[in-house]
This record gives sequence, C-alpha cells and structure tokens, in this order.
Amino acid sequence: MVLFAVGEAFRTGTHKALILEYLNIKGMKNQKVSYYGRTRSASQFGSAINSLIAAALVFYTGNYRYVFLATALPYVLNLFNLGTYPKELDGDLIKLNKRTFSGQIKTTLKTFLTIFKDREAMRAIFNSAGFTAFFKSTKDYLQPVIKIFAISIPLFLTMSDTRRTAVIIGIVYFIIYMLTSYASRSAEKVSQRFETLAKAINVTFWIGACFLFISGLASWISFSLLSVLFFIGLYIVHNLRKPMNVAFISDQISNKVMASGLSVESQVTTILMAILSPLLGLLADNFGIGIALAGLGTLMFAFSILVRVNKL
Repeated sequence: MVLFAVGEAFRTGTHKALILEYLNIKGMKNQKVSYYGRTRSASQFGSAINSLIAAALVFYTGNYRYVFLATALPYVLNLFNLGTYPKELDGDLIKLNKRTFSGQIKTTLKTFLTIFKDREAMRAIFNSAGFTAFFKSTKDYLQPVIKIFAISIPLFLTMSDTRRTAVIIGIVYFIIYMLTSYASRSAEKVSQRFETLAKAINVTFWIGACFLFISGLASWISFSLLSVLFFIGLYIVHNLRKPMNVAFISDQISNKVMASGLSVESQVTTILMAILSPLLGLLADNFGIGIALAGLGTLMFAFSILVRVNKL
C-alpha cells in the first residue's frame, strides 16, 4: 500500500502534466480549466459506472472479494490507452553522455527548486493540497453516515443484508459521482462567474469549509439527512475546484518541471492528512464525530485565509 501511494502521487502529477503539455503544444493554454474539467468529469463518470458494477458483483456473488479482483481490469486497459497518447508528449529524446546527463539533472533540479522559493507558487500548492487534505481526512468519517442513512431507506427489504447494502450504496454513490462529474465539467462556467480564477478558488474554499462545518453540526444533532446533503455538497465543491487549482498551479510553474511540481501538491496533501487525521480522531474520541467535523470545518476556514491565492 505504501508503494502504491508513492506511485499514485507521481502518476497523478505526471498525468496532469501530460494534459497541460498537450494543451501547450496545441496552443490551447487558455482552455486549461475547461479541458482538465472535462477530463476529470470523464473520470468521475467512470467511478459512477464502477459503483454500479461493484454493486452488481456483490449482488450476484454475495461477497466483496471479487470487487478487488475486478479493479485490476481497468488498470490493464488503461496501459493500452496510455500507448495511444500522441508521440510529441514524449518530449525530445536525446542521447546523453555522462557530462550532458549531469548538466541536465542540475538544470532540472535548479528549475524545480525555484518552486519552493516562489511564495505564490507554494501558496497555490498549499491551497489545493489543503482543501484536498481536509476533504479526504473527513470523508472516511462521513461515509458511514451515508451508509447508515442509505440502508435505513425501506427498499429491497427481501434481500440479504449484504446484497441489500451493496445495491443501495451502489445506487447512492452512482448518484454522487454523477453529480461530481457534472461539477467538474462545469468548472469553467463557474470560474467565469468570478472576476478572476483566484477569486473563484478562494470563494469555493470558504464554501467547502462552511459545508463541512454544517455537516458536522447536523451530525451532532443527529440530523442525518442534512449531514449527508452537505457532505455531498463538499464532494461537489472538491471536484469543482480541482480543475481550477490545476490550471492556477500550472501558471506558476515552469512546464519543464510540471510533473514534479504537481507531484509536490500530492505529497503536501499526504503530509497534511497525516496531521489532520490524528487530530480529527482525537476530537472524535473526546467530543463525538459531529463536534470533531464542525471543529475541522472551522480550522479549514482559518486555513483557507492563510493560503488565499492572489490574482496573477
């Protein structure tokens, strides 16, 4: 799992960089939010379909074992898909000797280190990583609320508990992922409603913090429906923001180290999660999950002020 996490951090940064480089080659840099938004939308749509497939597998087999085996198939198919990418994305393939290789490493490293010296670039990275860290740290606590709420719906009562839970949860997450797919596809339209992309990023951060706070309070007073609705709202805002963040960060980083720079964002997310997750657990143990989530929502709002991005 550790190796998978490390590989995923570098993979996601590299793939985003490939998309951005393609737009750069085609002279479509002004379409970053729209293009990446549609790419992410397709990914979320795939997750929606996978929710139904997973539910069907559990329904017909009666256990979750085959779901994990089935996940290997999309990975294999994606390897073939990767082979169809335009050759120009491979960059300039130059034969290097020891001297030129050493020089290339030094140049790349020097360019990469400029990211950490650029205050606005680091602010943009922490803005994106921070929201994602708060979202991922809290969603594991709110997902059981969705599960409890979903299985309380009086549907498919004649099924076994395992099959009934799989079907209802599959349908619920199908709806959630369809909503997040639409959100990602709409990122460009939403961002254009603001004066600048920076303002759109800041405002959506504040909205996400408010959603988390309200979801926590609703959970505290046992208002499960309201808690679930605002949690879904947090899901939507997260996927709405992602294309904006990627576009904004890419404007701060040299395209020569874009993959590494975007991978830094993933690594910062992991570090922040390592801090937030124990804090959330401590608060939940002492005050209950509702208060813990509301408290993290308050902290998220305060963090958003610290990492507020400025107009380029």
